[in-house]
Amino acid sequence: METRELIGTRAASLEELREKGRIVVGLDGHTICLLAEGDEVYAVDNRCPHMGFPLHRGTVSDGILTCHWHHARFDLCTGGTFDQFADELRRFPVEVEGDDVYVDLTPRRDPVEHQRRRLQVGLERNISLVVAKAAIVLLEADPTGVDAFRRGLEFGARRRGDGWNRGLTTLTCFMNLVPRLQADEHAAALYHGLTDVALEAAGGEPRFPLEPLPGEADPEHLGRWFRNFIEVRDAEGAERALVSAVRAGATREQLADMLFTAATDHRYLEGGHTLDFVNKALEALDVAGWEHAEVVLASMAAPLAFSTRMEEANEWRNPVDLVALLEDAFGRLPEPGPGSWDGRAELVDTILDAEAAEILEALLQALRDGASAVELASAVTYAAAMRIARFPTTNEFGDWDTALHTFTFANGVEQGLRRAPSRELLRGVLDAAMSVHLDRFLNVPATRLPEPEDGHGVLTELPLLLDKQQRVDEAAKLVVSYRGEPEELIATLGACLLREDRNFHTIQCVEAAVRQHELLGDALPLIAAARYLAAHAPTDRSQRQTYDIARRLHRGENLYEEVA
Repeated sequence: METRELIGTRAASLEELREKGRIVVGLDGHTICLLAEGDEVYAVDNRCPHMGFPLHRGTVSDGILTCHWHHARFDLCTGGTFDQFADELRRFPVEVEGDDVYVDLTPRRDPVEHQRRRLQVGLERNISLVVAKAAIVLLEADPTGVDAFRRGLEFGARRRGDGWNRGLTTLTCFMNLVPRLQADEHAAALYHGLTDVALEAAGGEPRFPLEPLPGEADPEHLGRWFRNFIEVRDAEGAERALVSAVRAGATREQLADMLFTAATDHRYLEGGHTLDFVNKALEALDVAGWEHAEVVLASMAAPLAFSTRMEEANEWRNPVDLVALLEDAFGRLPEPGPGSWDGRAELVDTILDAEAAEILEALLQALRDGASAVELASAVTYAAAMRIARFPTTNEFGDWDTALHTFTFANGVEQGLRRAPSRELLRGVLDAAMSVHLDRFLNVPATRLPEPEDGHGVLTELPLLLDKQQRVDEAAKLVVSYRGEPEELIATLGACLLREDRNFHTIQCVEAAVRQHELLGDALPLIAAARYLAAHAPTDRSQRQTYDIARRLHRGENLYEEVA
């Protein structure tokens, strides 16, 4: 008599299964629910793919298995879900031989490719738990995080009709911080960035990308057109000129120059945000690859065209017409010097304390005295960080943001000059200095910089301190007292940031402060970041709870506990 080889592992007696209707069995590390429905036998993972509820406690009706915790529904035949917040239910092939039920445990799908698809679902439908699960798996497959980052970048740049904004900036800030964090926090950083991209895109109009101009085009000519289109707030014309420049082979430096020039043709666009967005878009391409330049940079046309221009704002016109002073200074801008200039400390003091006209003259004189464009920008960025480091808590709470905008704008100008220096972008240094000047009354009276004390235990004390509201000065004292490796302090600040619900400005502040600290080797930017973070902590921390749920599920932990 011919016998056939059965594929799988014996799981149960068919007679017992039909008698009970469903049985839970453990096979090679899997907890499987066997179900007898009519003449069919099914085997599925007993953990609901949403949050792990035991599915043997669910209900089957008309071939649909429903989990009773969050009412996710699954087709028993295929395992497919009708509720995208859940996931596909793993179904195991079954064979019956006589009274024996066999289950095939062979994996049927690539878990990484599956989570790539699930990430897209989470982004499209703004489902944070789905994004968190995907981020964890994709980080294990690619510890650099570039794969997940690239997918979020492409989604955000294509999906949001109004172009680059908070979500993509948050994603890029966190990606910049990933190498500075402890390894077990990398997925959390990407989760926060990706979910912010999804949140900002949710419910909004999509982008419909424009094709480049047909035929060959000259990048230099396209750059002039782009600038003119932005001037008259023609986002569509600007986008087509920009994508045509990318397709025509414009260099990275040429593309950066196009964007930064348009971002500084008017004063302090959108309270400093727009130029920072330009800088972050370029940094994102450094990570994701410049082959994505066409879709990513196209998202900058609308923000540049439609941003508020500060020459339209009262505070830049009255009681002193700062715009007129700036225009005069732009006409007298000398060529930047070769560097190794020694007037930094004096210039920082002038920027913080002097009147507008005196500040502008001091900046021009620094260039005549040999300051390079980057050195000049660095001094202004440092002065902007000082405003936050010495920000008194007697101010209106919203004024933290005013000081923050100046700092991130100044940092963006500085990073731009390191990438693609130009006379046009140098105007942004003067704009930043005027914004520091406008913020001067936010330092009246200026909080004293803390004196260092015993630095023992700073890394453990800082998270505990941030469990309490408004421990701003105490946080600064801990940072200034730290005597260990700066990398460990930065990782701790990052971990504290990741505990909290996302605050866009806090994320910007910490990321820019870390960049400035690494460039200068000075603690002041980290003092500013710690104070800003402490001012905005603690939050409800609900977003981190979602991530922690995903991490526990990935580890196989039980979220639902049976009552004895």
